[in-house]
Amino acid sequence: MLKEGKSQSVLARVSGQLAVIEKRDWELWLIVTLSGIVVGAGLLALTFPSAFMSGERLRMEIEVSRELFLGLVALLILFNTYIITRRLELRKTREALISTALQGELLRLQSFTDPLTEVFNRRSLDEMTAKYISRAKRLGKPLSFMLVDADRFKEVNTRFGHLTGDFVIAEIATLLKAAVRGSDGVVRYGGDEFLVILADAPQDGGQVVIERITKSLEDWNRAGHLAGFDLTLSMGLAEWSEEKNLDQMLHEADQAMYSSKEESKTTN
Repeated sequence: MLKEGKSQSVLARVSGQLAVIEKRDWELWLIVTLSGIVVGAGLLALTFPSAFMSGERLRMEIEVSRELFLGLVALLILFNTYIITRRLELRKTREALISTALQGELLRLQSFTDPLTEVFNRRSLDEMTAKYISRAKRLGKPLSFMLVDADRFKEVNTRFGHLTGDFVIAEIATLLKAAVRGSDGVVRYGGDEFLVILADAPQDGGQVVIERITKSLEDWNRAGHLAGFDLTLSMGLAEWSEEKNLDQMLHEADQAMYSSKEESKTTN
Protein backbone atom coordinates (compact mmCIF):
# COMPACT_ATOMS: atom_id res chain seq x y z
CA MET A 1 0.00 0.00 0.00
CA LEU A 2 2.82 2.40 0.87
CA LYS A 3 4.67 1.53 -2.29
CA GLU A 4 1.55 1.87 -4.42
CA GLY A 5 0.63 5.27 -2.99
CA LYS A 6 4.12 6.69 -3.43
CA SER A 7 4.41 5.31 -6.96
CA GLN A 8 1.14 6.99 -7.91
CA SER A 9 2.38 10.27 -6.42
CA VAL A 10 5.63 10.11 -8.39
CA LEU A 11 3.73 9.12 -11.55
CA ALA A 12 1.36 12.08 -11.18
CA ARG A 13 4.25 14.52 -10.69
CA VAL A 14 6.22 13.19 -13.66
CA SER A 15 3.11 13.09 -15.85
CA GLY A 16 2.44 16.76 -15.09
CA GLN A 17 5.99 17.77 -15.99
CA LEU A 18 5.90 15.68 -19.15
CA ALA A 19 2.63 17.35 -20.12
CA VAL A 20 4.37 20.75 -19.92
CA ILE A 21 7.18 19.49 -22.15
CA GLU A 22 4.70 18.03 -24.65
CA LYS A 23 2.89 21.38 -24.73
CA ARG A 24 6.14 23.15 -25.61
CA ASP A 25 6.75 20.55 -28.32
CA TRP A 26 3.33 21.22 -29.83
CA GLU A 27 4.02 24.96 -29.66
CA LEU A 28 7.15 24.42 -31.75
CA TRP A 29 5.15 22.46 -34.31
CA LEU A 30 2.58 25.26 -34.39
CA ILE A 31 5.35 27.81 -34.99
CA VAL A 32 6.68 25.67 -37.86
CA THR A 33 3.20 25.38 -39.39
CA LEU A 34 2.41 29.08 -39.10
CA SER A 35 5.83 29.99 -40.46
CA GLY A 36 5.23 27.75 -43.46
CA ILE A 37 1.89 29.43 -44.05
CA VAL A 38 3.47 32.89 -43.80
CA VAL A 39 6.32 31.97 -46.15
CA GLY A 40 3.89 30.41 -48.62
CA ALA A 41 1.65 33.48 -48.51
CA GLY A 42 4.67 35.71 -49.04
CA LEU A 43 5.77 33.75 -52.08
CA LEU A 44 2.27 33.93 -53.53
CA ALA A 45 2.26 37.66 -52.91
CA LEU A 46 5.52 37.98 -54.81
CA THR A 47 4.62 35.74 -57.69
CA PHE A 48 0.92 36.49 -58.24
CA PRO A 49 1.41 40.01 -59.74
CA SER A 50 3.85 38.58 -62.29
CA ALA A 51 1.59 35.75 -63.42
CA PHE A 52 0.04 35.96 -66.87
CA MET A 53 -1.59 33.60 -69.29
CA SER A 54 0.30 32.53 -72.38
CA GLY A 55 -1.99 30.37 -74.51
CA GLU A 56 -3.07 27.49 -72.31
CA ARG A 57 -0.22 27.95 -69.85
CA LEU A 58 0.17 30.11 -66.76
CA ARG A 59 3.56 31.77 -66.77
CA MET A 60 5.26 33.54 -63.90
CA GLU A 61 8.27 35.74 -64.01
CA ILE A 62 9.88 36.97 -60.84
CA GLU A 63 13.13 38.70 -60.23
CA VAL A 64 14.79 39.11 -56.83
CA SER A 65 18.18 40.37 -55.86
CA ARG A 66 20.91 37.97 -54.89
CA GLU A 67 21.10 39.55 -51.42
CA LEU A 68 17.38 38.98 -50.84
CA PHE A 69 17.55 35.38 -52.05
CA LEU A 70 20.58 34.59 -49.90
CA GLY A 71 18.94 36.33 -46.95
CA LEU A 72 15.80 34.20 -47.32
CA VAL A 73 17.87 31.01 -47.55
CA ALA A 74 19.90 31.99 -44.49
CA LEU A 75 16.73 32.85 -42.59
CA LEU A 76 15.16 29.46 -43.41
CA ILE A 77 18.35 27.62 -42.39
CA LEU A 78 18.57 29.51 -39.09
CA PHE A 79 14.89 28.97 -38.38
CA ASN A 80 15.02 25.24 -39.03
CA THR A 81 18.24 24.92 -37.02
CA TYR A 82 16.54 26.64 -34.09
CA ILE A 83 13.48 24.38 -34.29
CA ILE A 84 15.57 21.18 -34.51
CA THR A 85 17.80 22.30 -31.63
CA ARG A 86 14.82 23.13 -29.43
CA ARG A 87 13.15 19.79 -30.15
CA LEU A 88 16.37 17.92 -29.31
CA GLU A 89 16.61 19.87 -26.05
CA LEU A 90 13.03 18.96 -25.18
CA ARG A 91 13.73 15.30 -25.92
CA LYS A 92 16.80 15.35 -23.65
CA THR A 93 14.81 17.13 -20.95
CA ARG A 94 12.07 14.51 -21.20
CA GLU A 95 14.56 11.63 -20.93
CA ALA A 96 16.41 13.29 -18.02
CA LEU A 97 13.13 13.93 -16.20
CA ILE A 98 12.02 10.31 -16.49
CA SER A 99 15.46 9.00 -15.49
CA THR A 100 15.70 11.34 -12.46
CA ALA A 101 12.19 10.45 -11.30
CA LEU A 102 12.83 6.72 -11.56
CA GLN A 103 16.18 6.97 -9.78
CA GLY A 104 14.64 9.08 -7.04
CA GLU A 105 11.80 6.62 -6.54
CA LEU A 106 14.26 3.71 -6.46
CA LEU A 107 16.39 5.44 -3.81
CA ARG A 108 13.30 6.25 -1.76
CA LEU A 109 12.09 2.66 -1.88
CA GLN A 110 15.55 1.39 -0.99
CA SER A 111 15.63 3.67 2.06
CA PHE A 112 12.36 2.07 3.23
CA THR A 113 13.42 -1.51 2.47
CA ASP A 114 15.47 -3.85 4.62
CA PRO A 115 18.26 -5.15 2.33
CA LEU A 116 18.48 -8.58 3.98
CA THR A 117 14.81 -9.51 3.97
CA GLU A 118 13.48 -7.23 1.20
CA VAL A 119 10.52 -6.21 3.37
CA PHE A 120 9.87 -2.74 4.77
CA ASN A 121 12.20 -1.51 7.50
CA ARG A 122 11.54 0.32 10.78
CA ARG A 123 12.00 3.70 9.07
CA SER A 124 8.85 3.13 7.01
CA LEU A 125 6.69 2.25 10.03
CA ASP A 126 5.11 5.64 10.74
CA GLU A 127 4.20 6.29 7.14
CA MET A 128 2.86 2.78 6.58
CA THR A 129 0.73 2.67 9.71
CA ALA A 130 -0.67 6.14 8.99
CA LYS A 131 -1.82 4.99 5.56
CA TYR A 132 -3.36 1.76 6.83
CA ILE A 133 -5.16 3.53 9.70
CA SER A 134 -6.39 6.29 7.39
CA ARG A 135 -7.80 3.69 5.01
CA ALA A 136 -9.46 1.76 7.85
CA LYS A 137 -11.12 4.98 9.10
CA ARG A 138 -12.24 6.05 5.63
CA LEU A 139 -13.74 2.69 4.67
CA GLY A 140 -14.84 1.57 8.12
CA LYS A 141 -12.80 -1.62 7.77
CA PRO A 142 -11.08 -3.64 10.53
CA LEU A 143 -7.31 -3.57 10.89
CA SER A 144 -5.01 -5.84 12.89
CA PHE A 145 -1.35 -5.69 13.88
CA MET A 146 0.72 -8.81 14.52
CA LEU A 147 4.17 -8.92 16.13
CA VAL A 148 6.33 -11.93 15.30
CA ASP A 149 9.48 -12.88 17.20
CA ALA A 150 11.94 -15.71 16.49
CA ASP A 151 12.37 -17.82 19.62
CA ARG A 152 15.91 -18.65 20.83
CA PHE A 153 17.43 -16.76 17.93
CA LYS A 154 20.64 -16.10 19.87
CA GLU A 155 21.08 -19.86 19.99
CA VAL A 156 20.86 -19.98 16.19
CA ASN A 157 23.70 -17.47 15.91
CA THR A 158 25.75 -19.27 18.56
CA ARG A 159 25.35 -22.78 17.16
CA PHE A 160 25.30 -22.11 13.43
CA GLY A 161 27.00 -18.73 12.99
CA HIS A 162 25.78 -15.27 12.01
CA LEU A 163 25.61 -16.07 8.31
CA THR A 164 23.13 -18.83 9.05
CA GLY A 165 21.34 -16.41 11.37
CA ASP A 166 20.93 -13.96 8.47
CA PHE A 167 19.64 -16.81 6.32
CA VAL A 168 17.03 -17.67 8.97
CA ILE A 169 15.87 -14.06 9.24
CA ALA A 170 15.46 -13.89 5.46
CA GLU A 171 13.55 -17.20 5.50
CA ILE A 172 11.19 -15.92 8.20
CA ALA A 173 10.45 -12.85 6.07
CA THR A 174 9.73 -15.13 3.10
CA LEU A 175 7.32 -17.23 5.19
CA LEU A 176 5.51 -14.12 6.40
CA LYS A 177 5.18 -12.64 2.91
CA ALA A 178 3.82 -15.94 1.61
CA ALA A 179 1.23 -16.09 4.40
CA VAL A 180 -0.33 -12.66 3.80
CA ARG A 181 -2.02 -10.89 0.92
CA GLY A 182 -0.58 -8.23 -1.34
CA SER A 183 -2.64 -5.60 0.47
CA ASP A 184 -0.97 -6.44 3.80
CA GLY A 185 2.37 -5.13 4.99
CA VAL A 186 5.43 -6.85 6.48
CA VAL A 187 7.99 -4.76 8.39
CA ARG A 188 11.27 -5.86 9.94
CA TYR A 189 10.59 -4.33 13.33
CA GLY A 190 13.86 -5.34 15.01
CA GLY A 191 16.74 -7.76 14.66
CA ASP A 192 14.65 -10.94 14.82
CA GLU A 193 11.25 -9.30 15.18
CA PHE A 194 8.66 -8.50 12.50
CA LEU A 195 5.44 -6.53 12.36
CA VAL A 196 2.65 -7.70 10.05
CA ILE A 197 -0.13 -5.21 9.22
CA LEU A 198 -3.31 -7.00 8.19
CA ALA A 199 -5.68 -4.81 6.20
CA ASP A 200 -9.45 -5.51 6.34
CA ALA A 201 -8.80 -8.19 8.98
CA PRO A 202 -10.30 -8.46 12.46
CA GLN A 203 -8.44 -10.32 15.19
CA ASP A 204 -10.10 -13.60 14.18
CA GLY A 205 -8.76 -13.14 10.66
CA GLY A 206 -5.32 -12.64 12.15
CA GLN A 207 -5.61 -16.03 13.84
CA VAL A 208 -6.06 -17.60 10.42
CA VAL A 209 -2.78 -15.97 9.31
CA ILE A 210 -1.04 -17.29 12.44
CA GLU A 211 -2.22 -20.82 11.64
CA ARG A 212 -0.97 -20.43 8.08
CA ILE A 213 2.46 -19.25 9.26
CA THR A 214 2.67 -22.08 11.82
CA LYS A 215 1.92 -24.68 9.14
CA SER A 216 4.55 -23.23 6.78
CA LEU A 217 7.10 -23.15 9.61
CA GLU A 218 6.47 -26.83 10.37
CA ASP A 219 7.15 -27.67 6.72
CA TRP A 220 10.32 -25.55 6.85
CA ASN A 221 11.59 -27.40 9.92
CA ARG A 222 10.87 -30.78 8.33
CA ALA A 223 13.14 -29.77 5.46
CA GLY A 224 16.06 -29.89 7.93
CA HIS A 225 17.52 -26.41 7.36
CA LEU A 226 18.94 -26.37 10.91
CA ALA A 227 20.30 -29.74 12.03
CA GLY A 228 18.95 -30.67 15.45
CA PHE A 229 17.13 -27.36 15.91
CA ASP A 230 13.46 -26.53 15.29
CA LEU A 231 12.74 -22.89 14.64
CA THR A 232 9.65 -21.52 16.41
CA LEU A 233 7.93 -18.15 16.27
CA SER A 234 5.95 -16.32 18.93
CA MET A 235 3.12 -14.23 17.52
CA GLY A 236 0.79 -11.73 19.14
CA LEU A 237 -2.24 -9.91 17.71
CA ALA A 238 -3.93 -6.60 18.46
CA GLU A 239 -6.96 -5.20 16.63
CA TRP A 240 -7.02 -1.50 15.88
CA SER A 241 -9.72 0.82 17.16
CA GLU A 242 -10.02 4.59 17.01
CA GLU A 243 -9.51 4.81 20.76
CA LYS A 244 -5.98 3.36 20.46
CA ASN A 245 -2.87 5.01 19.11
CA LEU A 246 -0.04 3.13 17.43
CA ASP A 247 2.01 2.73 20.62
CA GLN A 248 -0.96 1.21 22.44
CA MET A 249 -1.64 -1.27 19.65
CA LEU A 250 2.00 -2.31 19.43
CA HIS A 251 2.09 -2.68 23.21
CA GLU A 252 -0.98 -4.96 23.11
CA ALA A 253 0.51 -7.03 20.30
CA ASP A 254 3.80 -7.21 22.19
CA GLN A 255 2.07 -8.42 25.34
CA ALA A 256 0.16 -11.06 23.37
CA MET A 257 3.39 -12.16 21.70
CA TYR A 258 5.19 -12.63 25.02
CA SER A 259 2.20 -14.53 26.41
CA SER A 260 2.54 -16.84 23.42
CA LYS A 261 6.26 -17.18 24.11
CA GLU A 262 5.66 -18.12 27.74
CA GLU A 263 3.03 -20.68 26.75
CA SER A 264 5.49 -22.18 24.28
CA LYS A 265 8.13 -22.49 27.02
CA THR A 266 5.63 -24.19 29.33
CA THR A 267 4.55 -26.60 26.59
CA ASN A 268 8.14 -27.51 25.72
